Amino acid sequence: MAYDSQPHPKCLEGTWVDLLKYIHGFLDDTKKNQLLWLHGIADVGKSAVAFTVAERMKGLKVTAETNIEKWLAGTFFFSCKHMQHCTTGYFFAMLVYQLATNFPNIWNDVNRTIHDNPALLDPDTPLCDQMEALQTLQSFFM
Repeated sequence: MAYDSQPHPKCLEGTWVDLLKYIHGFLDDTKKNQLLWLHGIADVGKSAVAFTVAERMKGLKVTAETNIEKWLAGTFFFSCKHMQHCTTGYFFAMLVYQLATNFPNIWNDVNRTIHDNPALLDPDTPLCDQMEALQTLQSFFM
């Protein structure tokens, strides 16, 4: 993300308490699909809520029965200030980088996949083609 968008907005202490509690409860429930869509008018605080939740989830460990070390696979943020980077092509590169960084045991597989097909990082490559390349990593996420 661009330097001028740092630091990320976060919720001020004592704000959005009920919403954050709801979101954390939702994400802690392993029976739910784990995808939550924040929507609302401009400047209502969606980004601050999202970054606050992502920051908390990044530091959490999952319980032993799930056998996964981290809750957060990665984050993405599309900013209207940086429209040139708000494409699915950049989304893929950001997602793959974060997956490989957050889960070092797939780093070599990600490297090999990109080495075998460098066009995967081309922002003009269709997202469906980029995501199909990740299927080789599927066993890690099941």
